[in-house]
Amino acid sequence: MKYEGMIIRPPSEAASLLSQITTGCSHNRCTFCGSFKGKPFRIKGFEEIEEDILEASSYGPIERVFLCDGDALIIPQKKLVPILESLNKHIKGIKRIGIYANAKSTLRKTSAELKELRDLGLKIAYLGVETGNEELLKKIRKGVDSRQLIESCHKIKNAGITLSVTVILGLGGKDMSVGHALDTAKILTVIDPQYVGALTIMLVPGTPLYEEHLSGNFVLPDRFGFLEELGIIVAHSNFTNCFFTSNHASNYLPIRALLPQEKVRTVRLIYDVIKSQNSGVLKPEYMRGL
Repeated sequence: MKYEGMIIRPPSEAASLLSQITTGCSHNRCTFCGSFKGKPFRIKGFEEIEEDILEASSYGPIERVFLCDGDALIIPQKKLVPILESLNKHIKGIKRIGIYANAKSTLRKTSAELKELRDLGLKIAYLGVETGNEELLKKIRKGVDSRQLIESCHKIKNAGITLSVTVILGLGGKDMSVGHALDTAKILTVIDPQYVGALTIMLVPGTPLYEEHLSGNFVLPDRFGFLEELGIIVAHSNFTNCFFTSNHASNYLPIRALLPQEKVRTVRLIYDVIKSQNSGVLKPEYMRGL
């Protein structure tokens, strides 16, 4: 398998075959993200993609495949369909294909195109919501507003593709902490995804947000401030059936909960930790990572 640069994948795709069909991110403007800086976006040619697929076919049955890099859904349908067809033709045992998506790339697909991808095995899409706060979405240069985020997420779900979204604790800094958390709870309620992953902001050198922090214009909440945001989001979100986690490497307090079934227990746990102010139950700083 030929990979270019660092490969980013969701934690739940740890055991998946990673098929790099694009490099970089088609947007690559978010102020907090350094994952694809210096890595130009391009769509790989079909021949080099299929060469990797043929190599992977010799590994034996593979149940899960994840399509890298940051936004493979941006690939035009006439180019993306043959890739999925080749995966299904050459690799035995595939039960699920996953992909990163963003709102812009999703909205460029028709509902029929998304359903076609689902029928070819695309069973889960990961989309970064980050926040539901309109002012903050502009500030972080997300490139879309909350309406577009909601529309894109509903479009994925309506196509029969499982939706997993991420939000980022601390993204609004100390000044916008509560507003960020409340608005994020609101948008999550409207989207009603099957999975939510809450990450905690980590300032990456070289990003605009990092420079803003160095200048004193962006102040992070403290560790219990991050937990306050987590508590607000869980308490004020209403889901039909969602698996909510904060067990990413960046988080101070790992949470895994079925919502709404375990909502009361989860909120109580978070606020018990906040009330205790016991740093010993939180992940040490040296263990956090992206």
